[in-house]
Amino acid sequence: VQLQASGGGLVQAGGSLRLSCTASISTFKFYDMGWYRQAPGKEREMVAVITSAITSGGNANYADSVKGRFTISRDDTQNTMYLQMSSLKPEDTAVYYCYMKNTISNRPDYWGQGTQVTVSS
Repeated sequence: VQLQASGGGLVQAGGSLRLSCTASISTFKFYDMGWYRQAPGKEREMVAVITSAITSGGNANYADSVKGRFTISRDDTQNTMYLQMSSLKPEDTAVYYCYMKNTISNRPDYWGQGTQVTVSS
């Protein structure tokens, strides 16, 4: 399984970016999907997760630090997940990694390669 993340870049504070993560698997719709991020010198942080609509209701959850600013969504017909990021802050600067997780797994099963997001002040 391959996950291809894209959409990162350099943006000014207050701006927006949309990240995408496309999976090379036909059973995409059965997996929970999410994003982590890691800033230099910091621990990896869960950003957002969206569950499978088939197995778990398609629910979204967010880290407190991004609630109200980020929106996670998925298009199961395109095997793609999105992270719409708005009102970006310099502290959002990090490498963002997408992942896929089987509903019954306790940890991600597959990871994307990461995409850099840099927010300038």
